[in-house]
Amino acid sequence: MILAGDFRKGMTFVMDGNIYVIVDFQHVKPGKGAAFVRTKIRNIVTGAVLEKTFNPSEKFEKAVIESKDMTYSYADGDIYYFMDQETFDLVPLNKSQVEDALMFITENMPATIKFYKGAAFSVEAPNFVELLVTVCEPGAVGNTATNVTKPATVETGYELMVPMFVNEGDYIRIDTRNGEYMERVKK
Repeated sequence: MILAGDFRKGMTFVMDGNIYVIVDFQHVKPGKGAAFVRTKIRNIVTGAVLEKTFNPSEKFEKAVIESKDMTYSYADGDIYYFMDQETFDLVPLNKSQVEDALMFITENMPATIKFYKGAAFSVEAPNFVELLVTVCEPGAVGNTATNVTKPATVETGYELMVPMFVNEGDYIRIDTRNGEYMERVKK
């Protein structure tokens, strides 16, 4: 059990049968009245963010989240299969569980699967991925030295803004945490 007064960023706990992670917290000690903990918490399964205040003496069950590195194998309709690197077992996940990661992963690419009580509930792409640019207008001659950007689409269908010198057929590195272009890479 953990006390609300011991909350820290990144802690996971169970409240009303749902699993939450603490996004932000603040211990408040007003001049009059009792102290309280003001938090911003995110439901791990649905992604909904709530702002809630707690009495520092409230107790909650600590949620133990397991992470496992797996490889994205293939999709069959709306079911996506990930292979365990050690046991070679396939774990099926539905589209709602993998939707955010699908923008950045292709077949045979590693991903981190999150489990709670043995059940997979979400997929995280690696922090940085290298993907092929499939749709991109050519840059204008002489306009490549400035910080002008243009839209591009990568092999997963994700669209982002890239510098003018990036062309179709180039591989680019993308930061999956914010979805932004980092650099062009040689393959």
